Amino acid sequence: MKKLFLGTALSVLLAASAHAASIGVSMAAFDDNFLTVLRNGMQDYAHGLKDVNLQIEDAQNDISRQQSQIQNFIAGGVSAIIVNPVDTDATAALSSMAEKAGIPLVYVNRRPVNVDKLPAKQAFVGSNEHQAGTLETEAVCHLLHGKGNAVIIMGELSNQAARVRTQAVKDLAGKGDCAGLKIIQEQTANWSRTQASDLVTNWLSAGLNFDAVISNNDEMAIGAIQALKASGKSMDKVVVAGVDATQDALASMAAGDLKVTVFQNAKGQAQGAVDAALKLSKGEKVEKDINIPFELVTPENLAKYQKKN
Repeated sequence: MKKLFLGTALSVLLAASAHAASIGVSMAAFDDNFLTVLRNGMQDYAHGLKDVNLQIEDAQNDISRQQSQIQNFIAGGVSAIIVNPVDTDATAALSSMAEKAGIPLVYVNRRPVNVDKLPAKQAFVGSNEHQAGTLETEAVCHLLHGKGNAVIIMGELSNQAARVRTQAVKDLAGKGDCAGLKIIQEQTANWSRTQASDLVTNWLSAGLNFDAVISNNDEMAIGAIQALKASGKSMDKVVVAGVDATQDALASMAAGDLKVTVFQNAKGQAQGAVDAALKLSKGEKVEKDINIPFELVTPENLAKYQKKN
């Protein structure tokens, strides 16, 4: 009887394991604030589902490491793969690897360069980056009453989000409500608070005068604020704007320093990516490009987003 019980229990465990969905997740970096919220969102959502297991790996901003992770997921026979790409220009190779293996793949947050040519059983879940840059810049122009000198702090240039958000700023400068907005400098700080602080310190030391800092993300915006305050600049004299509406950014806004940010719904992207991966693993169809809208955050509606976070 004891042997029969053990055998039955083992059969039940094997059956349960066979029905569980395993999803391999490769994140561009674990040490990025927004991507941490995104990663935690996927974990929390998966924990609330039945028989869904996530294996999350850190690519450490290394393209080769991310490719190796995809290969390992494929060799391990995962049900689906979710990728937050290190380099959005290098995604065609990742798509090809997954397609050849017959394993569904979902890109999340960072739009792949091949989004319009994704193979069957592949999709992208993210947000319209041009909308983020547009909302951010329009709000800056409103605060500057349509005129002033601005600097742009860009994210990693290999990242599609950085390029598109920056282009959105340029598309508005000198036109309409931003007719008097002039971009006097632009440079990358690679999404880093420390690098942005150093960059703005250098600009100030060189005697550059600007009325606004338009940053591709909140981390760099906070770095800019640190540099401005360290130099003795009044935050009432400079408009600093970012994107993501991270907890640190909302705290900075509550303190009166950050004037504008744009809410990027990490939890929405996280849930959308996991849902898409599960559906594709079951042979169901999903949209190739699943959009999670951005939302403007200012001191006037700050409380709403503090509750969300």
